[in-house]
Amino acid sequence: MVDVTGHLGMALLFAAPAWLIWGQRGALGFTGFALATAMLPDTDLVLRHVLPITHHGITHTLLFVSLMSVLVGAGAAKWLTDWFNANRLIRSTAISDETVLVFATAGLVLGGISHIFADLLSAPDIAAPLEPFWPLYAKPVIIDVIYYNSPVWNFGLFAVAIGLHVLLAWHERVPFENRYRIGN
Repeated sequence: MVDVTGHLGMALLFAAPAWLIWGQRGALGFTGFALATAMLPDTDLVLRHVLPITHHGITHTLLFVSLMSVLVGAGAAKWLTDWFNANRLIRSTAISDETVLVFATAGLVLGGISHIFADLLSAPDIAAPLEPFWPLYAKPVIIDVIYYNSPVWNFGLFAVAIGLHVLLAWHERVPFENRYRIGN
């Protein structure tokens, strides 16, 4: 597991394509949403006090991240759709529930998957290895190429990701045309 800075940096890297998909305003919101959920798998650190789970266990699987993303994304879609449509600065036409559901769910999925990927790069230095494909593949997956507590990796990754987002934000190219585009 990397530290929080490394997890946020990885989430930023995973969210960078949002600039090409969602448009400028959508990318800012999507990136913020992915950052807010980048620590989702570490809910096991709190849940283990009330449930019989371990760190790097069930919450560090694609199944958990996907299920939570769909559940929370669906719940948030109604609220976000109302908010987007009430604040028409984003677009002159109404945004569909489907678009907001994809937006919210994709943000959650990317935030959670980026966390798992970052942990794969640095586990099992001090923690148990991850089984991200459980229950389909119940064996540990170990990449372990970085030291979890390395300031060079954690802050370097964060700085590179910030630089990438700044570069994409200043790029004049219009996002690719797609049905989920939120704005310029």
